Amino acid sequence: MSYQQALSGLGAASSDLDVIGNNISNSNTVGFKEGKAQFADMYANSMSTAVNNQIGIGTRLSEVQQQFSQGTITTTNQALDVAINGNGFYQLSNNGSTVYSRNGVFHLDNQGNIVNSSGMQLMGFAADSKGVVNSASTVPLSVPTSNIQPTATKTITAAFNLNSQDANKAVADFDPTDGNTYNASTSVDAYDSLGGTQKVSIYFTKSGTGSWEAFAGYGDPVTQKTDLGAVSFDQSGNLSSTALSSTSTSGVSVAGTGKFSFTIPNGADPTGTSTQTLTLNLNGTTQYGAKSGLNNLVQDGNATGELTGFTVGSDGTLTGNYSNGETKSLGQIALANFNNQNGLQNMGNNVYAQTAASGAPQVAVPGSTNHGTLQGGAVEDSNVDLTNELVNLITAQRNYQANAQTIKTQQAVDQTIINL
Repeated sequence: MSYQQALSGLGAASSDLDVIGNNISNSNTVGFKEGKAQFADMYANSMSTAVNNQIGIGTRLSEVQQQFSQGTITTTNQALDVAINGNGFYQLSNNGSTVYSRNGVFHLDNQGNIVNSSGMQLMGFAADSKGVVNSASTVPLSVPTSNIQPTATKTITAAFNLNSQDANKAVADFDPTDGNTYNASTSVDAYDSLGGTQKVSIYFTKSGTGSWEAFAGYGDPVTQKTDLGAVSFDQSGNLSSTALSSTSTSGVSVAGTGKFSFTIPNGADPTGTSTQTLTLNLNGTTQYGAKSGLNNLVQDGNATGELTGFTVGSDGTLTGNYSNGETKSLGQIALANFNNQNGLQNMGNNVYAQTAASGAPQVAVPGSTNHGTLQGGAVEDSNVDLTNELVNLITAQRNYQANAQTIKTQQAVDQTIINL
């Protein structure tokens, strides 16, 4: 009787329609991977049946196989939208249990944790207060809301051109409040360990052909001055040496060619008794026959800063941007890969669970061996091809109709026999 075969075919076609319908319904689900219904034929187990006379008894659904091909990556410009390009899954903490997902739409909860729409926490490698990432184990990632620690200034780098045609001035008569006693100057804010600032000014007085005296002053207006020493240039206008001079202030030292070290009051000391050591780096300073001017001026300290935004790099590094212009690593997103992706159990809500069939997760940083890279401000679209699915839908419908026709034909045969 062909009823059994036809009924199994109807069931198979119905399952195929279910899978196709599920694919179509998730065509806009971020990170969704389409399924394919796989079928197997069935035969009665009978040792006495000759091999060349076996007649199948129908079909069955053997598995619904996920297709883990890459979905199209679409830019969203949302900082915590992250797309995987290549192999791998995000690790998510679901109330202490670890699950895996390709859906990279995340946001911050009210405690600064990075979570998905279901409240599951994104996992990765944590960074310490200095931005050093610890890749020993994964933990739920969060974005600290505290201010970044200020950094005290240690070095001021200043590159000038000093006009070789300027008139000489008497070094002993230097006065930071009198512009007629020096030839060139600039100023910069230096930070103490608490992020407080005080203005440091640099002055140059031409003392002879190829010879200049460098001074430093601090305060606004300048309350104290420091005679750093002599700065010399060769015939090509390049800086040739820096040295202490007969008028150099006590405590000033030469820290290397083109460098002076001196001290200013430490604004972070509540007792007002300690000092802060600064190094002035003048390398790159020239003496040409052109108007004196500044070519470069930087200092390596910074004030405290508030978090203003963050970005995700291709290697998963989450970098915080702060209001003081500084950046710091806040952590690194980890990816997990499996020997058998189709062995994962689909849990719904865009997440999978590890099984014995999938094998153990291989957790590593994005971009490492057999792990994809990440793209911040983007998402991976569903890999469902609607055109193909509509064609598959028509095919499944015809399969269903054909199996129904088999039942109708068998009924006609049975009726013929009954009417004999």
